[in-house]
Amino acid sequence: MPTRSARTAWNGGLQDGSGQVELTSSGVGTYDVSFPKRAADDADGTTSPEELIAAAHSACYAMQFSALIAEAGGTPQALEVKADVTLGPDEDAGGFKLTGILLTVRGEVDGLDEAGFKDAAEKAKAGCPVSKALTGVEITLDAALEG
Repeated sequence: MPTRSARTAWNGGLQDGSGQVELTSSGVGTYDVSFPKRAADDADGTTSPEELIAAAHSACYAMQFSALIAEAGGTPQALEVKADVTLGPDEDAGGFKLTGILLTVRGEVDGLDEAGFKDAAEKAKAGCPVSKALTGVEITLDAALEG
């Protein structure tokens, strides 16, 4: 299996510095990062490790979920997956940590009822490689079948 890479160039200290994270494997972009904007409510045009984790988790989950829907006898027509990754204080070790991830999925699926959809959704949450990598973070799921 392949290895994917990203690179960050950082200049300055934590509070006054900034950087650029480059998605080197795909070459699809370079994005600004800064700690003050990471910790602010408004990202103001910058990304953050939490947003990048959210992107990775939502994409990975969607792939895993579509496979499990098919295994359960359904046909996914459309899946909308959102991952909300929260950064907060680390009361035990100091500094910060990821305090939670909320996966929200809405789907249009032929051949599965609500119970089958939710069962596949839970299995996808447990089986997604990114979920497995993030076992130290509480991951909650809100899954609903539409249509």
